[in-house]
Amino acid sequence: MDDASLIQPTTARVGRISEASSDIKLTNMTGLQMTRLTAKDFPPELLEYFDFYVHGKISKREFLDIAGKFVVGGFSAVALGTLLTPNYAFATQVEFTDPDIIAEYIEYPSPQGHGQVRGYMVRPAKAVGKVPGVVVVHENRGLNPYIEDVARRVAKAGFIALAPDGLSSVGGYPGNDEKGRELQSQVDPTKLMNDFFAAIEFLLHHDAVTGKVGITGFCYGGGVANAAAVAYPELAAAVPFYGRQPKTEDVPRIKAPLLLHYGELDSRINEGWPAYEAALKANNKVYEGYIYPGVNHGFHNDSTPRYDKAAAELAWTRTIEWFRKYLV
Repeated sequence: MDDASLIQPTTARVGRISEASSDIKLTNMTGLQMTRLTAKDFPPELLEYFDFYVHGKISKREFLDIAGKFVVGGFSAVALGTLLTPNYAFATQVEFTDPDIIAEYIEYPSPQGHGQVRGYMVRPAKAVGKVPGVVVVHENRGLNPYIEDVARRVAKAGFIALAPDGLSSVGGYPGNDEKGRELQSQVDPTKLMNDFFAAIEFLLHHDAVTGKVGITGFCYGGGVANAAAVAYPELAAAVPFYGRQPKTEDVPRIKAPLLLHYGELDSRINEGWPAYEAALKANNKVYEGYIYPGVNHGFHNDSTPRYDKAAAELAWTRTIEWFRKYLV
């Protein structure tokens, strides 16, 4: 297990973008948006406040007011916010036309949730016979292009992937993450969780699935993956990325082998990890937990500057190996 200490929230102070990117002018925003910026191009405090904003801890207006205090060679607060938002041109690793996969949108039943849920199902095109299934759970903003690409990556590795759209009951992912966050905050949280749980049940009984099903999720979806491990003893594996941990008293109910990914700088989520790990150890659960040094919450999401290529690729390699170990 990686030995990395958990950091405490930073103290706010005025910062500036690194020298490498401070030379870029706002007159060329289109070109800038097509240049992959990284977390190192932004003050750490600004990234922390952006994390507060995307998770509803502060409003957009509050974030922009705070961003305006950062001295960044000609960049306005709105421009900084734009640079931190997802650019899905960066997130395509597997094209939807890839000959190794078959992708389609389906609907599956969710009797304890919203009745019907729209999902993105991706199958390995060359599979012979039944294969294991993996539910892919999005962040707090609906089924966006990044999560769809993750589903294609799962299928490319040989599994049937199902990525539900938790915004199905309110019209589906609206095409941008800001509106998606607003919509998801309006969805009944219990029914929303049940919509994702229903995806597990759908795959467990699907004719093309072996009966072995795993789950992975990111941010909010990481919390769903942890909750699913508690709720479903038949779940064969769970891989939460920087997700909220379950109550320690619920840990004895977990049967699925857990692989847990955290970013060292993600103090908001990491503060729950020590107690969770202690409970996993005390109850002799099968798990591996990794804290990736020097990276932020959302480090796997390759559409934003918080993406860290080395950590994301290592975490994904470990994820696929985990599924192959426990699902195949």
